[in-house]
Amino acid sequence: MKEVRPVTQAERALLVGTRFKASRNFGSSTAETLAELAELTRSAGGVVVGTMEQRRDRPDPATLVGAGKAEELQAEAAARAADLVIFDHDLSPTQLRNLSAEQRVIDRTQLILDIFARRARSREGQLQVELAQLNYLLPRLTGKGIELSRLGGGIGTRGPGETKLETDRRGIRRRLGKIRAELEQVRRRRQQQRRARQAAALSTMALVGYTNAGKSTLFNTLTRAEVPVSAKMFATLDPTVRAIALPSGRRALLSDTVGFIRELPPGLVAAFRATLEEVQEAAMILHVTDVANPLHAEQDEEVRKVLAELGLEETPRLQVFNKIDRLEQDARGGLANSSRAVFVSALTGEGLEALRARLDELLPGDRPVRVALRFSSADGRRRALVHERGRVLGEEFRDGKVWIEAELPASVAQELEEFTVET
Repeated sequence: MKEVRPVTQAERALLVGTRFKASRNFGSSTAETLAELAELTRSAGGVVVGTMEQRRDRPDPATLVGAGKAEELQAEAAARAADLVIFDHDLSPTQLRNLSAEQRVIDRTQLILDIFARRARSREGQLQVELAQLNYLLPRLTGKGIELSRLGGGIGTRGPGETKLETDRRGIRRRLGKIRAELEQVRRRRQQQRRARQAAALSTMALVGYTNAGKSTLFNTLTRAEVPVSAKMFATLDPTVRAIALPSGRRALLSDTVGFIRELPPGLVAAFRATLEEVQEAAMILHVTDVANPLHAEQDEEVRKVLAELGLEETPRLQVFNKIDRLEQDARGGLANSSRAVFVSALTGEGLEALRARLDELLPGDRPVRVALRFSSADGRRRALVHERGRVLGEEFRDGKVWIEAELPASVAQELEEFTVET
């Protein structure tokens, strides 16, 4: 069994971008995808020491890039003292084995899985990452000739708990079954929590968007939560749900979810089913966009693809263009809020009041109703509830009672129904 190699310094990575004539993106530039791959590499703790590109008619079954290019990659990696080569394309078990004969090689999916393993903090997140990693590794164990004891080393080999696994495939399948059973329990707990929220008449909204679009910053600003914020990709994995107060006085729940990315590995979408159910159960989706990113239109399209895979085309959606503070003044001149889009800066707070008002207008359920209430003058708790959750239109003391006319969320009005009086 191979010894686990500890990471003592940042790994040096050579990045490889490929384009194939049969692919729909053959005519596009690899610069954009390589830039994203470089950001992923840095998020995994690596250092980019160089990039290479190749265009060909079709992938080579043995090496993806062909024998000649593979030799060129090996020489370039040696010249740049690269610890590993990262392909921006999924590699088959055969390709991975052949390319790894002289140089350590991983593909984009393995890199993303490594970042997820770094970010997972909760038991649920760790289980989901492990499930995706094992599903990825299972068909590659024989082809690549690796032992699971190698996991936990550097980029593309990190993961919670894998070093405890047996290397035989039956042992791995048993582990997969156990993980799926645990995640099913997580899913059932989440369903119970959602039913409890629904019983309280609280609608849920979900933040979605391309990774690093500023979802967590927006979430913290709207809910006063303290979700970790980082410029690195996939900083948030574990879903967080917090209450948000709207201008009408009603409350809703806002959930922060994992960021999406171009060609998000299907195994990750499947593994994070319990997490993504928060999006599927939401009454409204807030699609957060980094409007300052010149590629935000393409990123938005990738998010829409994932939402379509989840069957959410019909869910009400509000586009939230974030990071307007990073735009030049002349570019900001043409921005205007509409029924379908709001422009904000989660960092500076600009536009957030307009966002709250728009959410109040669009969010279904628990609409404000006008009521007249009568309380005992000693009933300070319910009076405070009316002031906190509603908009008081009038209040006066008569005959030792407090009379209040107010607009309240329907759920609060129902809670105070016994104190309602005819006007």
